[in-house]
Amino acid sequence: MCAHVLVAEDDLLQAELIRRLLVKEGHDAVVVSDGRAAIDEARRHRPDLVVLDLMLPGVDGYGVCRVLREDEDVPIPILMLTARSTEDDLLLGLDTGADDYMTKPYSPRELMARIRAVLRRTMRPSEPSLVLRAGAVTVDPLRHVATCDGTAVTCTPGEFAILHAMVAEPGRVFTRRQLLHHTRGHDRASTERAIDVHIMNLRKKIEPDPRRPVRLLTVFGVGYKLVGGRDDG
Repeated sequence: MCAHVLVAEDDLLQAELIRRLLVKEGHDAVVVSDGRAAIDEARRHRPDLVVLDLMLPGVDGYGVCRVLREDEDVPIPILMLTARSTEDDLLLGLDTGADDYMTKPYSPRELMARIRAVLRRTMRPSEPSLVLRAGAVTVDPLRHVATCDGTAVTCTPGEFAILHAMVAEPGRVFTRRQLLHHTRGHDRASTERAIDVHIMNLRKKIEPDPRRPVRLLTVFGVGYKLVGGRDDG
């Protein structure tokens, strides 16, 4: 699986390290050092993944994330890198549209494992796949398209991965850890709180009233489940 990866990092040594790791695994990597260049490059050559430093000059990582999310019907996967490690920073990054979030310093092996997990989840599979349905919600994994009541639902790759897993097994109760495994390929209890942000965002997109969900339900003390509508579950 050869991917086109955009690396937006103003630390030249870090950027070169990431570029070499990507090239070693057979990927094509382009490096930029500021936020405006990252936006321009992503618009010109839609990458399969953006590895995005938060503290970029000009437009910071949050700003780049927002612009790219507004630009794309099918969003570009984004892995955010930052020296900030508080829960508020994590949740803000995910709420802005990042699919994964790594704090510096990080292990090069873990970085590449995260990149592989995102690419496996988001790049088009070679075999055909079926459109899945749970009530009013449908998911087409091959085309990376979700709908609700016949209307397209724009999801980040992380949100799409959660919705795909839950539509495939309507009524099943998923723990946060299980959903985290689907979104990132890692069971990391320290970031399970991020799943709540994805669920909150999905409710805004598929619920008639996100404050009173009838499709994407909380199972208190356990996790979440997707049901067909008001009469199910």
